[in-house]
Amino acid sequence: MAVPHTPFTATVLGLPRIGPNRELERAVEDYWAGTIDADRLHAAGHELRLAHLSVLAAAGLDSIPVGTFSYYDQMLDTAVMLGALPSRVHDIADPLDRYFAAARGTDAIAPLAMTKWFDTNYHYLVPEIDRETRFSLHPEKLLSELAEAVELGIPARPVVIGPLTFLQLAEHADGRALDRLPEVLPLYQDLLGRLADAGATWVQFDEPVLVTDLTVGELAGLRTTYAALSSTQHRPALLVATYFGHPDSALAALADMGIDGVAVDFTAGTTVDAIASVPALTRKLVVAGVVDGRNIWRTDLDAALSTLGSLLGSAGSVAVSSSCSLLHVPYSLTPETTLDERLRSWLAFGAEKVTEVGILAAAITHGTNTVAAELRAARAATESRRTDPRLHDNAVRARLAALTPGDTTRAPAAERLVKQRAHLNLPLLPTTTIGSFPQTSAIRSARAALHSGEIDDAEYVRRMRSEIDDVIALQERLGLDALVHGEPERNDMVQYFAELLDGFAVTEHGWVQSSGTRCVRPPIMYGDVARPAPMTTDWIGYAQSRTDKPVKGMLTGPVTILAWSFVRDDQPMADSARQVALAIRDEVADLETGGARIIQVDEPALRELLPLRAAEQSRYLAWSVQAFRLATSGVADTTQIHTHLCCSEFGEVIGAIAELDADVTSIEAARSRMEVLDDLDAAGFDLGVGPGVYDIHSPRVPSVEEITDALRAALKAVPRERLWVNPDCGLETRRPAEVEAALRNLVAAAAALR
Repeated sequence: MAVPHTPFTATVLGLPRIGPNRELERAVEDYWAGTIDADRLHAAGHELRLAHLSVLAAAGLDSIPVGTFSYYDQMLDTAVMLGALPSRVHDIADPLDRYFAAARGTDAIAPLAMTKWFDTNYHYLVPEIDRETRFSLHPEKLLSELAEAVELGIPARPVVIGPLTFLQLAEHADGRALDRLPEVLPLYQDLLGRLADAGATWVQFDEPVLVTDLTVGELAGLRTTYAALSSTQHRPALLVATYFGHPDSALAALADMGIDGVAVDFTAGTTVDAIASVPALTRKLVVAGVVDGRNIWRTDLDAALSTLGSLLGSAGSVAVSSSCSLLHVPYSLTPETTLDERLRSWLAFGAEKVTEVGILAAAITHGTNTVAAELRAARAATESRRTDPRLHDNAVRARLAALTPGDTTRAPAAERLVKQRAHLNLPLLPTTTIGSFPQTSAIRSARAALHSGEIDDAEYVRRMRSEIDDVIALQERLGLDALVHGEPERNDMVQYFAELLDGFAVTEHGWVQSSGTRCVRPPIMYGDVARPAPMTTDWIGYAQSRTDKPVKGMLTGPVTILAWSFVRDDQPMADSARQVALAIRDEVADLETGGARIIQVDEPALRELLPLRAAEQSRYLAWSVQAFRLATSGVADTTQIHTHLCCSEFGEVIGAIAELDADVTSIEAARSRMEVLDDLDAAGFDLGVGPGVYDIHSPRVPSVEEITDALRAALKAVPRERLWVNPDCGLETRRPAEVEAALRNLVAAAAALR
């Protein structure tokens, strides 16, 4: 029988884990470097988890998630729990080293593939499942974290990625994903019993896959899964969490099962009417995600209360929650002392969102009078933002209104290619890199010294030019064909531009985990965007003056700037994209005037923002392609436009990649073993392409033979006249020695095949 339970009233669906000051990031990297041992790494994780528990308990949450902590990634943790790590890591005796080998590889072992978590900027590791996979339960990590909370008297709710999401996001060598359900369901049932024995009264199964378009077979798999799990004799109450969209037909199917609660995202499409249309929910707990867990704008508490009030008659009970895990937002606004105070009043980071959940729960439980002051403050912030004149730039809006179709078109690609070959005079299989080179300690020290006032702008420029000199000289020495300046002056490929564009603000401490130990500080787009001055021309012009070979102008595209920022929610995203595109278009024009013969406008996030429902995808792809073409179509035919895409599954957007009309597209292909090229070939892609021939996310240096084999595989799908040779992403996270060795082998492989 199920463990006795009562509905709860206030929670969040998950937590960040890097630490408010990136403590976990540093501890993991210290472990990799050998400067701390496993005991010290585990101690750092334990300390962070306890801090998280105490903060949420103090905020008044009466159900607190545990198990969302991870040293690298939650999908990888689930693969470990289910005994589903790839066979190539099985011989590594130490469990922690085996875990990290699967995550990032070793000199001899390739890592798991990495891609985006639904339509977010978080990257998860893709489990590999084949006929050799033998599932077995290993719940020690989750049970240990549950025990930490129970010992403190915390009302803990273990969080686990559900079987449907795990199997459907994994890579299957043969067979359909859900063919393996009969093997994993008994393990989940066993897990439920162990969690009940350990003191859990509720357990949360994360099933965001339920907000995607499900086939008849997948809906049948849903019913099979939750009929089996809910019928488990000894278990906690079962909460199924959906987020990032509306569960649609899955909602009724779930409600008909014997589960005890469902979490739904009211910030991404779920409506009160949708809940009311499912009568079975009158017997369930509905966990209402009315506080946006993905964006940083303060919640309209009055609107949220209206939603919650309307739900009360359609659900057995209602709990207030974040819409998804708070993994996707920074920890707290408290350290952001340099933000404009008016802008700051419009924002809510993780800690503030927890407070909002508590306010809303108090209001529906004890009445609005108990939180009257908090509601007044929220209303004032909403009105302040609505009326702020900085949100609108009439000049930008007039310029957009005057655009014509000719502003997004160039001459036919074949005509451009003839002119570019004559203009650039590059060899077959030209070699290049994606753009960034390692961000060395000297670069970081110079940036910190400038920030603190220890050095002035002139000294900073001198130091960055010295770094550019070194990068150009290295590329010349190695024999690369199209060079880059290495981007030493850039703190991040989006934040750098946000700091120079009107309409954006940046944070000092607003770190968010992107993947593993990689963290970013997403800028905040709060108003209309304009470029007050050139942003990159001096750096690229200086680099070009140091060599006769072409140096690529390096820019970030409009879609990626939006995807990797917290974007205003008071206008359509398509309008915001066009504003950013105009700013990038001006920069492209200035780079060309300054002598740049190749200009790369990166769009690694093109696939990332693709809506999860097919019915909404064509509209998104239309405006995202238009934004890129608006940014890049103002140049002469002789100027070669490149773009770069990475860390996503691109099969669904192959047509859009072609419509970008970039002369050369470099694309991540190393971890996916060149599979994307088959998609390009099938789509009739006839432009230049540079499939990544080695994975820069791993510290291993590929051999000449390995790169040669990758190029031979690429040549089966791409004619040699259109094939470029490059890594699969920027090199900023790698060590200089690794970069030099890998690029030397890359150049040698290209030379061998010429």
